[in-house]
Amino acid sequence: MKILFMVPYPTGKAPSQRFRFEQYFGALDEAGYQYQIAPFISEATWRILYLPGHQLRKVLGIVSGFASRAAQLLKVHKYDYVFIHREASPIGPPLFEWLLAKVWRKKIIYDFDDAIWMQDPASRSTLISRLKWQQKVGHICGWAEKVSCGNAYLRDYAGQFNARAVINPTTLDTELLHNQVRDQYAPGRSVIGWTGTHTTLRHLDLVWPVLEQLQQEGHDFEFRIISNAPPPPQQLQNLRYLPWRKETEIADLSQFHIGLMPLVDDPWARGKCAFKALQYMSLGMPALVSPVGMNTEVVQDGYNGFVCATSGQWYAALVALLTDKDLCARQGKAARQTIEEHYSVRSNRANFLSLFN
Repeated sequence: MKILFMVPYPTGKAPSQRFRFEQYFGALDEAGYQYQIAPFISEATWRILYLPGHQLRKVLGIVSGFASRAAQLLKVHKYDYVFIHREASPIGPPLFEWLLAKVWRKKIIYDFDDAIWMQDPASRSTLISRLKWQQKVGHICGWAEKVSCGNAYLRDYAGQFNARAVINPTTLDTELLHNQVRDQYAPGRSVIGWTGTHTTLRHLDLVWPVLEQLQQEGHDFEFRIISNAPPPPQQLQNLRYLPWRKETEIADLSQFHIGLMPLVDDPWARGKCAFKALQYMSLGMPALVSPVGMNTEVVQDGYNGFVCATSGQWYAALVALLTDKDLCARQGKAARQTIEEHYSVRSNRANFLSLFN
């Protein structure tokens, strides 16, 4: 069997690609499948894509991406399946998907892990975002052989257009990557942590007042943020910002004792696949989450973390964990077990491979 992966970004760069399908390449090799990765964005364009300026180079990178896609259509007859992550091209109507489905009659596996049929309320206005064509998502779902969705909310949307929409959760490699487990009894100051991008910093507005209250009451902790951009100025004296780096990602996250995933309850956030919580839990720490989207599927309140709907619940959960290392350790152990059993590459291997039969 031969599979063509039509993806937005170069291999090893984007989290959605890394944790949805790239880490299954070894499983495809073992199963005897042959595959080719065809990114729209080149390595050179990726390096400048999110930097200010460079408009001409970005435009040329997009034009080059369209040229590459057109060339790939001439070779697509060799493949049994075409796996499309998010979209074949980042702007414009679904021309390539239509050609693949209706002219070349290819079996498309369509994969996404966000509510990409709507606009992210925190996204920056860029050249690409202004030319996006969100309404194409429903059409591609209808043309696909199967739709691979990160959670039930996304599956229910895709199910309006395709009865073969299935849940394929975002997973973590607990053996080769997320393979460090936090020692909750190690001496040192407690670290409450959050990781994310500039587009998700807005969700921290739910917990800033709680963290400031804990600080005023004399609780000894550091609040550490790992992101591609620093947070807005805060009154929190024990705040530390650490720039995200792929090379140190796991080591940096492993310094947390407690991981936070607050979410503003809006249609976009309901499509989130609890990725922050999955990362925290895989490393042996409790996750504190808002009851939005998939969060309540992953976190069982009081067992492997806490589900916090109000400021009072965020406060109570943090006080409990900051003052009880045994509770932190028990929940951290349960969190790791949850990931190994339900959200690891090993546990989801057969489910992923079943997309191609």
